[in-house]
Amino acid sequence: MSTIGRFVILVYDRTSSCESVDEARQELFTHKGRAIEPIPPTSAALFQHAKRALFQAAYVWGQALLRTPELPDPSDWGWRKGTSGMWEPLWTTLPEACKSCQELIKCGCNVDKGCRGRCKCVKAGVACTTYCKGHGDCERPS
Repeated sequence: MSTIGRFVILVYDRTSSCESVDEARQELFTHKGRAIEPIPPTSAALFQHAKRALFQAAYVWGQALLRTPELPDPSDWGWRKGTSGMWEPLWTTLPEACKSCQELIKCGCNVDKGCRGRCKCVKAGVACTTYCKGHGDCERPS
């Protein structure tokens, strides 16, 4: 999985030295100012995608010419049964982003000067995180 991860990282940032897609996501989001949409998938989402691709290539296409192909259970390969009974992709095993959106707030405060009135974290009422410019080491005025 590390080879696939490294390939995906280089697709999004050809100069990156990151070894994991999660590390690359954090780097691109915090230090290179990218929005959340054009960054690599999480390692959990990439793993599910790789399982679906392997299932399709090895099992579905591999047995395409057989009259009665013997396919393993798709739920073991990145798929789940939807409400309609049809198989649909299992995008990730992580909780939805909206449940942890507080972690996506980041500020650009200077570590030396500390967080002030324009700080996005202060306005949202949350502590600075590692996604902030100061990596969560910002000082807040009392």
